[in-house]
Amino acid sequence: MNVSRKTVALILLAGALAVGLAACAPTATTVPVPDAKATTDLRPAVGGERKYLDLPGFGQVAYYEDTRGEGRPLVLTPSVNAAASAYEMKPVWDAYVGTRPVYALEWPGFGSSARPDTQYTRELMTRSLTALVQRVGTDVDVVGLSLGSEFTARAALGEPRIRSLALISPSGLGAPRGGTQEANAEDGGRKLYNRLNAVSTPLYAALRIRPSIEYFLSRSFRGPVDSGLVDYGMETSRQPGAKYAPVYFISGQLFTHDAYAELYSKLTIPVIVLYDQDGFVSFERLPQFTQQSGVQAVRIEGTDGLPQFEKMPEVKATLDAFWAGQQ
Repeated sequence: MNVSRKTVALILLAGALAVGLAACAPTATTVPVPDAKATTDLRPAVGGERKYLDLPGFGQVAYYEDTRGEGRPLVLTPSVNAAASAYEMKPVWDAYVGTRPVYALEWPGFGSSARPDTQYTRELMTRSLTALVQRVGTDVDVVGLSLGSEFTARAALGEPRIRSLALISPSGLGAPRGGTQEANAEDGGRKLYNRLNAVSTPLYAALRIRPSIEYFLSRSFRGPVDSGLVDYGMETSRQPGAKYAPVYFISGQLFTHDAYAELYSKLTIPVIVLYDQDGFVSFERLPQFTQQSGVQAVRIEGTDGLPQFEKMPEVKATLDAFWAGQQ
């Protein structure tokens, strides 16, 4: 990945300018738009069949399924960022499809799911996962990535068919890092959201250009950034309504203030954390978490937040051993 410092500086300048202008702009509010339709022009993020479920009060949520194989179904959930999609879980999908039933969720407001101008909350994200598990209709193992791990943990606390969690570089196990998480810690992200939403169009336009996507992804790769992930990020971030959900993310509203106390510490099902270094989250409370019964952690060395792209054989071996230990 080759992004010049000048280009990155221009990206950050555009974002800073947008925030500065927003401080003087009137706040904006969103209006609920129930029954919003899915994004249909985006090419599939993974193989299998793309399907949709209707989430009451929101609209269509997309997911992929391939029901070949044996054993407990596997549900994959991506992270949340300016260009998030199920493509982030493609290496995991490809590793297991055909050997066990596999499903991949697209969070509301991202990927092929509907993207209305409505309020995006962690409860909405959680409801979408719970709805998919109910659609599957049997016990499942769930793999969550980054902030998606918080939603999977929240869902697991209320949905008994989620039998285990594998969390890849999860957020919520360390001190707030960066403006997004710090804004959540301050007031739940409300002030920052009002500022950003007033100028969301130029701000998101700055975030979705290729150098910006490459730059932020480069912080999650130890080696070269996966070109397919960049290409798909470009495509998904250009769909109608693509700016709405990311503004809630950037303002910090999708994070849980103390995810360890509210979510992780209450889990009673088997959990494994895959981690190493991460430019966006930290793991100070991971030793405390692993003291809980049924919780373990494995370091996938030489990775920076997306080990499934750089060390998938190690990731698969770790997951296989984790699930085999539950039998």
